[in-house]
Amino acid sequence: MFPALYAILDPDLAAASLASLADTLADAGVRLMQFRDKRGSAARIHLQSKELQALVSPRGVRFIVNDRADIAAIIHAGGVHVGQEDLPAEDARRICGTSRWVGVSTHNLQQLREADRTSVDYIAVGPIFPTGSKEKPDPVVGMKFLRAARQLTRKPLVAIGGITIESAAEVFRAGADSVAIIRDLLAAPDPAARAREYLAISERTRLRR
Repeated sequence: MFPALYAILDPDLAAASLASLADTLADAGVRLMQFRDKRGSAARIHLQSKELQALVSPRGVRFIVNDRADIAAIIHAGGVHVGQEDLPAEDARRICGTSRWVGVSTHNLQQLREADRTSVDYIAVGPIFPTGSKEKPDPVVGMKFLRAARQLTRKPLVAIGGITIESAAEVFRAGADSVAIIRDLLAAPDPAARAREYLAISERTRLRR
């Protein structure tokens, strides 16, 4: 089963060091993490990705690098995630090979249909709700879009954008296989406890669908 909680580690939003957060989240049972650094140089992204991959991979966590398929391949990461303005998914696949996941972000049904025809391992949809984790967020797509997306693809769907503990169950019920959480995890007083809350919600809701 696709991991229910997709933790995104962003140095601009983290209240603690990313290594400490990754360690804490792995202890809490998180099995899918992405490193996202929109401001960092290639050298910084490479170094931090390499350190995080070495920390969490031996503990059963699939580590995803945002945007940079080349870095994901170099450090033997678990995969790469690309957006609509990044390298095309199939080019990312050629760089990363078949052993690593390739995920892609989608913001409308046309993009979702196109992603479904590719070899991507999962499709991210959103933002589901308003979000402050991006400087220039895409328009909110809402729950109606998520339900429509569920009818159009059998690939795992990762819902992203403004999701909280209060809304997570509704998002899972609408068809999401996983919720990507950034601020609500990174800024939580107790990230491990918050992660366990999301995992418990997924257990209650995904199994009832």
